Amino acid sequence: MEQQQAAPMARNRKVVLREYIAGRPPREDDMVLVDGGTVALRVPEAAAPAPAVLVKNLYLSCDPYMRGRMRDFHGSYIPPFKPGSVIEGLGVARVVDSTHPGFSAGDIVSGMTGWEEYSLIDRPEQLSKIQQSDIPLSYHLGLLGMPGFTAYAGFYEICSPKKGEFVFVSAASGAVGQIVGQLAKLHGCYVVGSAGTNQKVELLKGKFGFDAAFNYKEEPDLTAALKRYFPEGIDIYFENVGGPMLDAVLLNMRTHGRIAVCGMVSQNALTDPVGIHNIFCLVPKRIRMQGFIQSDHLHMFPQFVSDMAKHYRDGKIVYVEDMSIGLENAPAALVGLFSGKNVGKKVVCVSQELSQFTF
Repeated sequence: MEQQQAAPMARNRKVVLREYIAGRPPREDDMVLVDGGTVALRVPEAAAPAPAVLVKNLYLSCDPYMRGRMRDFHGSYIPPFKPGSVIEGLGVARVVDSTHPGFSAGDIVSGMTGWEEYSLIDRPEQLSKIQQSDIPLSYHLGLLGMPGFTAYAGFYEICSPKKGEFVFVSAASGAVGQIVGQLAKLHGCYVVGSAGTNQKVELLKGKFGFDAAFNYKEEPDLTAALKRYFPEGIDIYFENVGGPMLDAVLLNMRTHGRIAVCGMVSQNALTDPVGIHNIFCLVPKRIRMQGFIQSDHLHMFPQFVSDMAKHYRDGKIVYVEDMSIGLENAPAALVGLFSGKNVGKKVVCVSQELSQFTF
């Protein structure tokens, strides 16, 4: 009887959550890089009853929603991490071995994976193959990934834009905001963005083509600042911040305005979130304010990929990444999101083996 050749082995480092946190932003020491020992580069026989895929992680996405998974709260749309277990998030990876008929060794995939060098994916139906193209591989975590689709679905489905409308985007230089603003400009809207540094403000006006932008940290009165940039009022607000910014926006909205609530990064690390004082504006101005998550709009995803890839190739949309190299730098990369250190979409490169390729 022919013996199966022994699988090659590799070391597997992992980033695990030390313990749940509450009432503050994450710190680097909330996560720890551990040596997970050696792993066989083959789907283990124990996984054979259910098809599985073993991948080598190439790029990992840092996203604000991951902060919510670091607390002991089970009422969200996605469950919390488990202390002592590997953190997970969206990633791009190369298939090393597969017992699933839809995936083969060498395939490049995107989907939920572990913050580690190798991950065994026991729900491979959640992975998507990445077909070779002229778009950088890491862009499948941003421009063609969840942040890009969040911008696309939120702007077109929730905001219902009309040509000539006045659009405001907070956290506008981030992974989602930079795309929202550019889509709004392509749609014929007047667009203003806010950011937390003058470098980011210049990026919004120069590279991303916003009509205007301002550093909210240098504005003592946000309500007055918005009145200055929108003397006729705001038709669409793409909400990424919450707190005092949302309060100021409500006072400056036009009748029948729309607010797409994508996130509230100023609030998600607080045990006592700041209340909204100007919510009464919803009634006389007939404002529609709606929270959303991109997975509710997956029927739009094929059109999103087609549209966004074309816009990118035609030079109508540009994209900025902020990449850290090495799994050991992943905790600092994630923490930096909550102090505004990133400029553009924050990504961690775990392996540079395919960095010279586009897919």
